[in-house]
Amino acid sequence: MSKDTNNNAENLTSISSKELGGNIFVYLEIEEGVVADVSLELLTKGRTLADKQQCKLEAVAIGYQLEKIGEQVFPYGVDTLYLADDERLSPYTTLPHTSVLVNLFKEEKPQIALMGATSVGRDLGPRVSSALFSGLTADCTALEIGTYEDKKEKKVYEDLLYQIRPAFGGNIVATIVNPDCRPQMATVREGVMKKEIRDKNYKGKTIRLDVSKYVDDADFVIGVIERHMEKSKINLKASPIIVAGGYGMGSAENFNMLFDLARVLGGEVGASRAAVDAGFSEHARQIGQTGTTVRPKLYIACGISGQIQHIAGMQESAMIIAINNDPQAPINAIADYVITGDVAEVVPKMIKFYRRNSK
Repeated sequence: MSKDTNNNAENLTSISSKELGGNIFVYLEIEEGVVADVSLELLTKGRTLADKQQCKLEAVAIGYQLEKIGEQVFPYGVDTLYLADDERLSPYTTLPHTSVLVNLFKEEKPQIALMGATSVGRDLGPRVSSALFSGLTADCTALEIGTYEDKKEKKVYEDLLYQIRPAFGGNIVATIVNPDCRPQMATVREGVMKKEIRDKNYKGKTIRLDVSKYVDDADFVIGVIERHMEKSKINLKASPIIVAGGYGMGSAENFNMLFDLARVLGGEVGASRAAVDAGFSEHARQIGQTGTTVRPKLYIACGISGQIQHIAGMQESAMIIAINNDPQAPINAIADYVITGDVAEVVPKMIKFYRRNSK
């Protein structure tokens, strides 16, 4: 549906994604019958976007023994849950999951499709978008609904998905739109969005897909013979307190004092990319654009200058304390409290104080 509107004395054609129809779909990552946190975060955001677009939020679960998926996702406001339940679909393999999504999207014609920027999403997303000629924005840190004016084509696109992500090594934040192709596809990193139940009693509709209609035997030419999985012992996302160190810590030995402080506070130790690249800490502790995104109750940044790549991964922390000998360090701009001084002097004093005053 289109209409003419006068803008700066020019006749522009206004095209609304909302009026063109289509719902918002979220692909659910599932491991051992449990929906991944990143998928629940996307459902939370998807519900907000669906409310703005006045459309439905729909989810797709592909795997085996999916009977309990509905009770996990309906509280997040899912209106329709599609289940592709077949023993051959678990664990994840590329071809059959791609076929299910591509054929389902051809039928349902979603306006927006979201998935996690995980190893699965980074494999699946480009294949689906390529098959549908839709385009895809990877590693988004924010999603919003907005308007885009194409002055060259004299068109105004309303209710588009703003796909926001760092670009050029994190030096700028780019807002990307997809005016003409559908679905508008994006992958989003785990932890950058809140996971929030809409209504614990919310009930949607479940549609069981006939898997044989969406895949063929050729999709199962590759199978998983054996899987070995080792869960990380470092859980930055779940820690309410994080003590993070940067290149300013000076050495791997100096990082030991951060572990002492974290133990006293009952928290976990994180690191900036510069600290990891310098060998001060392991990659599993990296926080930022190319590491883990966290939102703890307390974030203590020690010797971290605060480049945009790092800030992107921790700026949602409830309280931020910055310890740095540079009063002009960028991280000071987002910190709630700034301690200007040498971390080698400040951190031991903090450890001593908390040990004396902690119960």
